[in-house]
Amino acid sequence: MKNPDKFLIGIVAGILLLIVAAFLVVLARPKPEYRNDDSPEAVVHNYLLALRLGDYDRAHECLSTSLKGYPEDAKSFADDVDEHYRLRFDNRDVTLDTQSTTTRGNMATVEVLESSFTGGDLFSNGNYYRRFKMKLRQEGGEWKLVDGDNYWTSCWEQSPTDDSYCW
Repeated sequence: MKNPDKFLIGIVAGILLLIVAAFLVVLARPKPEYRNDDSPEAVVHNYLLALRLGDYDRAHECLSTSLKGYPEDAKSFADDVDEHYRLRFDNRDVTLDTQSTTTRGNMATVEVLESSFTGGDLFSNGNYYRRFKMKLRQEGGEWKLVDGDNYWTSCWEQSPTDDSYCW
């Protein structure tokens, strides 16, 4: 009877070792960090990270002040985020990676890959991928966001005095 006990103890010890290893892997993952704002990719990365972290001051700084509906301060920007679902990170299981950049003069377009896991079923593995673009303009030597397919609101492109303003 001692042999089955040793076998069972070995199985339990192996399972415990796997659990400890999994925790160590999760804890060892690097925290996302801001990058220097010297490239279009870095500005897009910083903007999306700031939105995820709720750092509305930092996200607001990434916007072009030439936008017709430019939020005057970080508080107005935060109000926009609260009002427009396309700006929020309600699903924390989303990963965003800048993929490619096209630059023409003082304009740039950055393609972003959004991936998430929604839970699989019999016919799907649950992985979801979508690509979207963000547009930037170089203003005073800095790259600033002027448009985006996602994590963006068209209200910033319209003047608050327009009849079609989106509020």
